[in-house]
Parts: sequence; structure tokens; C-alpha cells
Amino acid sequence: MQGYIHSTESFGSVDGPGVRFLIFVSGCPMRCQFCHNPDTWNMQAGELKSADELLRQALRYKAYWKDGGGITVSGGEPLLQMDFMTELFKKAKEQGIHTTIDTSGAPFTREEPFFGKFNELMRYTDLLLVDIKHIDEEQHRILTGRSNRNILDMARYLSEIGKPVWIRHVLVPERSDSDEWLKKLYDFIRNLNNVKKVEVLPYHTFGEYKWKELGYDYPLQGIEPPSKERVENANRLLHTAEFPGH
Repeated sequence: MQGYIHSTESFGSVDGPGVRFLIFVSGCPMRCQFCHNPDTWNMQAGELKSADELLRQALRYKAYWKDGGGITVSGGEPLLQMDFMTELFKKAKEQGIHTTIDTSGAPFTREEPFFGKFNELMRYTDLLLVDIKHIDEEQHRILTGRSNRNILDMARYLSEIGKPVWIRHVLVPERSDSDEWLKKLYDFIRNLNNVKKVEVLPYHTFGEYKWKELGYDYPLQGIEPPSKERVENANRLLHTAEFPGH
């Protein structure tokens, strides 16, 4: 079993607990206006690697994981390659490794064959970082090109089965930082019983050059990162202090 892999990083410190080995897969169905990795959209642009090869690479750094670290798979969108993900995480759990998926939830459906495969993957997954791009359906379509209905359904399902999640929200001026939407997002989050942490991720322009290199028009041209005050406001409205991350 092989997966399309964009890149790896040995010492990730923000994508899950502790120090983590990060695997960035290729392929994503979303077209987020703020995406800083548009070079991961095309799955076939990635390099084919086996689960065993990646685990051998990751295990070189296991000595640094003593404070609850492990492996995080991000992207791109890991749920587009679930057979590969299941093999990778099953083998990781056999080695006693903590496993985390960073996902937009875009491929989620309760229909088969996806749903059965998703439940199998969840057997070997310790934590999910769920990126809720926008709580409003129409605004989500504008921001990402896709509906958020199935994404919110995935969040509800993970709550139903008690799978731990961290909720992440990219704060984009003129797109997702209004008080109205932030309050609605908190209303959604507080009805879930599995949320361990809520993170506000301030929008940044680091990926703009990649859009231009790939020949794409950057849709957020001229929009600056949010001010410190707006980030603090978002943290307050989302009650991030209520979720200690344990």
C-alpha cells in the first residue's frame, strides 16, 4: 500500500500534542482562498511512498516524542487516501505511536464505502484536528468552493463516537472574522462533547507566492492578516480558554 506524499517534517510542534513527525499528503478537494499549500491540491503530483517507509523514517525521531508526541498526517486531505491511512496508522499503533489526522472533513459522508472505511480508520486514530473553515453554508462555499454540511456532520459524528478532536478555525479578515459568525461557530462547538481544544489560526500571506508560481490568481490579494485585537476577540468569542487541550 502506497500513498501520494507531498513532504515530511521531523519536528512539528503545533499540529497535535508534543513533538510530532508530520506527513503531508497530496490531494485536496477544497480550494480555500487562504490555502498556503496549493501545491498539494493535485494528488498525482506527490511522491508514492509506502507506510513502512514512512514509519521507518518517523521512528528515527521517536526519542523526541516523550511528552506525548507522535505522528500527524496533514495535507492536502488525508481522508482522500483512507486505505493507505488505515495501513499507516494500524502499523503505527502496533509500534505504540500516538496518531493524529489534520483534516478539513471535506470527503466525509455516512454513505458506503466511505463510512465503513472511515470507522476502520478511527480504530487506529487517537486525535483529529478538524478545520472548520466557516460555520455559514453560503460563506463556506465562497471561501472554499464547497458545502460545509458534511463537514459539520463529521464533527457531530466524531462527538457521537467520543473521538477526541481539536477544532481549528482560520481567522480571515473580510471572510470569517465577524462576531456573528464566530458566535455561531461557538454555539456549534459547545454542543459537541469531544472537543479538547479550540484554536484560532490567524490568516497569513505566506502562501501567496506559491499561488503566483503555479500561475493562479491569489483571491485574497490586498487582505492583511488580522490584528492582534481581532485575534483576541475571536479567542474570546470562541471561549478557547474553556478548552485546555487535555
